[in-house]
Parts: sequence; C-alpha cells; structure tokens
Amino acid sequence: MKDYKILVSDPLSEEGIFPLRDAEGLTVVFDTELTPQQLTEKIGGFDALLVRSKTQVTRELIEKADRLKIIGRAGVGVDNIDLEAATEKGIIVVNAPDGNTNSAAEHTIAMLMSMARKIPQAFTALRNREWDRKSFVGVELKGKTLGVVGLGRIGAEVAARAKGQRMKIIAYDPFLTQERADELGIDFGTVEEVLKASDFITVHTPLLKETRHLINADAFKIMKPGVQIINCARGGIIDENALYDAIKSGKVAGAALDVFEQEPMVDFRLLDLPEVVATPHLGASTFEAQENVAIDVSLDVVSYFSTGTVRNSVNLPSVPSEIMKKIEPYFDLSERLGAFLTDLSDSTATEVNISYSGELADFEVGPLTRNVLKGLLKRHLGNRVNDVNAMFLAHQKGITVNESKSASSKGFTNLISVEILTNAGKRKTAGTLLNGQGPRIVKVDDYIVDVVPEGHLLFIRHHDRPGVIGRVGTLLGQEGVNIATMQVGRSAEGGDAIMMLSIDKPAEAKSLRQLEELAEIDKVKAVDL
Repeated sequence: MKDYKILVSDPLSEEGIFPLRDAEGLTVVFDTELTPQQLTEKIGGFDALLVRSKTQVTRELIEKADRLKIIGRAGVGVDNIDLEAATEKGIIVVNAPDGNTNSAAEHTIAMLMSMARKIPQAFTALRNREWDRKSFVGVELKGKTLGVVGLGRIGAEVAARAKGQRMKIIAYDPFLTQERADELGIDFGTVEEVLKASDFITVHTPLLKETRHLINADAFKIMKPGVQIINCARGGIIDENALYDAIKSGKVAGAALDVFEQEPMVDFRLLDLPEVVATPHLGASTFEAQENVAIDVSLDVVSYFSTGTVRNSVNLPSVPSEIMKKIEPYFDLSERLGAFLTDLSDSTATEVNISYSGELADFEVGPLTRNVLKGLLKRHLGNRVNDVNAMFLAHQKGITVNESKSASSKGFTNLISVEILTNAGKRKTAGTLLNGQGPRIVKVDDYIVDVVPEGHLLFIRHHDRPGVIGRVGTLLGQEGVNIATMQVGRSAEGGDAIMMLSIDKPAEAKSLRQLEELAEIDKVKAVDL
C-alpha cells in the first residue's frame, strides 16, 4: 500500500480507529478544532476524511479536496455530507449503519421502563427531600401490547427485548411479511391497526415526507386511552404540538422522548409536563457504539486503500465510461418506473422481475436494475437508498430480484418492463425513451398508454361507460384540480379500463374519496413523480 494521509476532523474513539493505526502506509492526523475555513485550506493534503456530525462536508470543501478519495461518517446519517458533490468528484462516502443498533435499542427499552415506572420523576422528588410514593405509581409491562412502527434493525431489536419482558408485540413495517412476523413471534398490521391495539407505542422509522408527523392529532384519536409513546428515532415523526394536547387531555398517559423536532431544544413546553421523560439525543451515546462506528468506517477506509472495495458505501461507484454512455439516458426512467409501481401498489413487493428488450439486452444493465430498486425502496426508506446499496437493501427486506433480457424489441428500440409481486397481487409497467421526446410509460398492467412519468399523476381503474371521463373531470374541476393531460387504456368497449391523468397539483384525500364513490370507478391512486 502506498502512503495515504487520513484526517480525523471530529472526536472519534481512539480504540475505534485501531484499524487505521495498524495498517501500513496510512498516516492518521487528528485535528478536531478546525474552523470551516481552516479545514477548507487544509483538506487538499489528505486522501481520506473521517467525520461525525460536527464537520460539514460541503461542496466548497469537496471542491478544494484534490486528493480526497474517501469520506467516512462514523454514524448512520450523512446529512452533513454533500453526497452529490462527492459523487461528481468520484469520492466514495461510507458510513456505519450497524454500529449503534444495540445502543439505540437498549436506550429505547430504558426509556420505556423509565416512563412506565416514573423513575425520573420519583428520583427528582427524592432529591428534593420528598418521600412521595403515592404520586409515582407505575404500570407493569408484562401482558401489555407494544406497538412497533418501523421494524428495521433497531425496531426488531426492541421487539426482541420487549418480548423478554413478556409483552405482546404488534408491528408495522412496509416490508414485514407474515413469514417474517411468524419467525419473530409477533403480530403485524397496518399503522392504524398497530395504533389501535397498543398500550405502548415506539417509532423506529426514518424521517421522510411520508413519515413526518406520522403520529399526529388524528393518530392520537384512534389510540387507547392511557397510551404511552416512545420516540428514540427521529424528531418530527411525532407532531409535538399534537402530543402536548393529547397529554393535557389525558389521552396519552406518558411520553419518553430522546429526539425532538428542533435540536438542541431549550425551554420546550413538553418538558414542563410531569408525564414526559426526556434525554438529549443519547440513543447512540455509549462507549461501545462510538467505538463500533469508528471501527466500521476505519475498516472500510483500510479496505478501500488496500483492495478498492468497501462494505457500506452510500453513494455511486464509478461506472465504466463505455457502459455509462449507453445506459445513462435510462437512469431516470428506470428509477421512475420503480417509484411508479410503489405508489400504484397497496402492498410492498416480495418479488421484482425486470426485463430489458431491444438494444439494452446487449449491455450490462446492473446499474439500471439498481435504479429500479432505488425507486421502489425510496418511498419507504428515504434517501439512504442509492444505486450502491439498493440491491443489498432489497435482499435484506426479503425481496427476490430477477433480471432478464430479450433481443425482441416489442415494437420499441429499447423497453424496460418491471413487474412486482405483492401479497395483494401483481402489478406491471413498462417504459421507453422516445427519440427527442424523453421518457414514457407505455404500459400499465395490461393497458397500453403514453404517459410522461413526472409530476402529479392520478391512476383510475374504471368501467368503460359513456360519461365517465366527463364526471371525473367535473369533480376534479369542482375541487380546483386542473387536468393537464389524460390517457385512457381499455381492454374492450364497455369493459375494464384505466385513466392516467397528469394534474397541476396534488389531489387532496377528499377528492380521491369522492372519485372512488362514483359508481363506475373501482380504484383511484395518487402517484407523485
């Protein structure tokens, strides 16, 4: 290994970076007090940069990093790293997605027990020289139902530990199947079913557009009286104003919070409520977790410089130029096909079949397959899904991926066909690039269409009857929704048919319900591309 210089700009466990210390040809420099300007001036002399959350790895910094080949984030989130700028410059970014799993799960259980038995409140009273036993009567966990919203690595660990307390577990996760639930010995249901059934609820989802304020005023209404809530995942999953109101009304008996919508938070009214226990984002704050995340990124840095491979890349690897030139125009289309099917389906995929026809059959299409999976998964997993880890995450979620090629053009120069199998059935779509006109969806299930896959779309399955299109247009017009384009596909006159509408703004849930109430309409789905 030739000589490489590694800069550690945030405090990391010294024990955690022993792989860097032990490797030949690597020089490690600790400098954790650099200002952004000083770091920008200094970065040009280093081949690798290791950070936590303090250092902001901006585009400006990356543009000055002429030698930088890899950035290691000792933790899960990479919000402080400009991934696009790193990718453009060919810099690999790695993180440590597993290092704090145990720490976060243990902290969740600690918060659960502290809340249930009112331990922090009792301790505070005792420190104030008050011997008060009557005010701090708690509840036992045994026999109670714990609802787990999000059953990824941490959620599954929490469920396993809660079972040790002889709790009943009911979970929701978009990728949870009956087989996986049986394997874990738990029940599963929709978000609404989990919220209704649970005495305690803990959330373990990423913070996405779809999960922001997932636990809101409407959610609290369907919960049991006296429910208790835990959030050690991400601030913003729980609507804190709605939580405050639910506690004040008596609907929620307790809340345990490690994360908040605004951090660092000071003088927040939730903390004035005696039903709330809180910690300042300590889920990953154990010596072991800090050591583990440092070890994980250090091992990837050593592996990269010695073999050119990494385990936990979160951005795009280099693609050979001859392949890129041929398939790059299809990157956006392939991802949108995956996202389209996710929005169209009522259930998550258990199997994905991707077929390439025409000239694409002559190329290495692995990058396109990963783009399809990225589109499928991002709706549930957020921006941590990328071309590098999409296949890994699909397999991790139990999704079977099949790829095939056919020289038959099927009437198009190139065609990408995607089929997903779910517990609710099968959904299919196909897309191509029209010369000079860009990407098109040309097939939905068994219906021929010509749809630009962008913006706000409505998919409507209906019976082919005179006047249906007019009634749909009238209803949307009454709701202030303007139709930009409309495509209709049908199996036969008077039979089943579909409409694909491009609209200028997202349709409200009320509008979708009103459409479904029309006698000729079977199903309405909103698709946001």
